[in-house]
Amino acid sequence: MAELLKVENLRAGYGEAVVLQDVSLSLDEGQTLALLGRNGTGKTTLINTLAGATRQHGGSITLGGIALHKLPSHERAAAGIGWVPQERNIFKSLTVHENLTAVARPGKWNPDRVYAMFPRLAERKTNLGTQLSGGEQQMLAVGRALVLNPKLLLLDEPLEGLAPIIVEELLRAIARITRDEGLSAIIVEQHPQAILAISHRAVVLDHGTVVHSGGAEDLREQPELLDRLLGVTRAEPH
Repeated sequence: MAELLKVENLRAGYGEAVVLQDVSLSLDEGQTLALLGRNGTGKTTLINTLAGATRQHGGSITLGGIALHKLPSHERAAAGIGWVPQERNIFKSLTVHENLTAVARPGKWNPDRVYAMFPRLAERKTNLGTQLSGGEQQMLAVGRALVLNPKLLLLDEPLEGLAPIIVEELLRAIARITRDEGLSAIIVEQHPQAILAISHRAVVLDHGTVVHSGGAEDLREQPELLDRLLGVTRAEPH
């Protein structure tokens, strides 16, 4: 598989504050990367930096041979970045269908394919963003990223705060988008086992640096190592 994303010696943050220190990672075409770590370790900052929403202090980001770090955020979508931030950023004053058609770019992902992936959205095609549940808003945010027809999908805690039935629905959809459709993705998530199960690779951040990089299945099969990397302490049996 050809390399899609290459991040080298990345230093970035907000204003003068540097959050990420010399982060390096790579991702091949068709692969999914689970980006893990405790709260405040730099996961969202890394996603935001790839999307162009932070201040970069050093290093490089290359996507399919394009130097992303030289592009403003609005040009990174055209270069192949599909970003679903924690805030979702849907147009709440527009209908579901208008949200999808307003940003669509030519390619295999169009509103009809999004509706097939998320039947709930098809049922609410004429509803405004404000009339959707949190789970439906998240589906719409993913759908909006897909109709950009990106090379790389960035998902920042897509399951956060959602009901278990919606979590299962979204996980199945994400697995289909990545595994079956072959779209590369980086997924930040607080539920590591759920994401490791559908990922190829895993990177763990701590204090803005990479402390682990390897196969997702290997990490999933070593819960003690995963707990140690994430600073989780298991209760001792009585």
